[in-house]
Amino acid sequence: MRVLTEPKIVLASHNKGKLREIQALLAPFGIACVSAGELGLEEPVETETSFAGNARLKAHFAAQAAGLPALSDDSGICVDGLDGAPGVYTADWAETPSGRDFTMAMTRVWDELEAANAPFPRHAQFNCTLCLAWPDGH
Repeated sequence: MRVLTEPKIVLASHNKGKLREIQALLAPFGIACVSAGELGLEEPVETETSFAGNARLKAHFAAQAAGLPALSDDSGICVDGLDGAPGVYTADWAETPSGRDFTMAMTRVWDELEAANAPFPRHAQFNCTLCLAWPDGH
């Protein structure tokens, strides 16, 4: 098992809400958390086709750039009637020129389910994968 040598990690995200949530979770353990955005780090292009792959990519990118252990996540909704879509592309389905619109994305899910004549009951799962990486690649 690996332990932190200093009580500080970088959150591989620019999402301020996510940062507040992770900071609140880690504070009782005396672990400080700074975001990749606060450090001026870029966000890597998510080229993987799995939640685990994208989480791993983001964590290793931030850990290398910041020289600190990095925590990342990748998440999305997988709809059974759409063969698991949008999956790792959930955020892409919500992207607009002025930011993400998840109502729009869920409308698209509904429309695609209707177009596919997907049977009821319709099921979906929300998936979230976390990855913790060290600057040495561990």
